[in-house]
Amino acid sequence: MQRTLLVITLILFGALSAVALWQVGYLGILLPHFQSFGAGQVLADLVIALTLFMVWMWHDAKATGRNPWPWIAATIALGSFGPLVYLLTRKANDKTQ
Repeated sequence: MQRTLLVITLILFGALSAVALWQVGYLGILLPHFQSFGAGQVLADLVIALTLFMVWMWHDAKATGRNPWPWIAATIALGSFGPLVYLLTRKANDKTQ
């Protein structure tokens, strides 16, 4: 069930991102976040959330014998796609508490 939810999220978010990139380009997605405090708050929230996820991902990857650097780089370059694909490729028996 969790894998299905991740796949659905990845497909829908990928489609939304593809349309956004097609319509406004990469800078068109990023630049509006610097035009108002409200938009800046949304960007700051995303940065905080992804940073927290990268810290968790770093520890989880190390604990499960995976190299965290490709996932960190993907998160920095592609945003939420990095964590989504990381979770999707994480083996079920890798779950450490």
